[in-house]
Amino acid sequence: MILLDTHVIAWYRGGESALGRKARSAVDRAAASGEAAVSAITFWELAMLVDKGRISLPADVGSWRRTNLRQGLTEIPVDGEIAARAGSLSGLHGDPADRIIVATAMNGHQLVTADQQILDWDGPLQRLDARQ
Repeated sequence: MILLDTHVIAWYRGGESALGRKARSAVDRAAASGEAAVSAITFWELAMLVDKGRISLPADVGSWRRTNLRQGLTEIPVDGEIAARAGSLSGLHGDPADRIIVATAMNGHQLVTADQQILDWDGPLQRLDARQ
């Protein structure tokens, strides 16, 4: 399963060219086989970005979420294990949503992200640069 970082799901669904060919192909394959996922925190982060005017979505975040889930996207809930792991990620920057997303991916998922701090982090994480 691949886990999409917040900006990646927005880029993917919005057809943004910032999502590279290799990454788009990986997401397409995963989506077609029911193997594309996001952390539940992603929808909170998207709502915050919409509220701040940094992004726009074709519908309110709740409706957009439901549409994506109906289309086969898997939502991974944040549980105590993920929360505890997120709090103990040595050397990773302090953004809480990013830490939760990384901790979620560490459950055997490959994280697709363009976040350079996550890509450069030396922790045990499978990742794919979304710009490729």
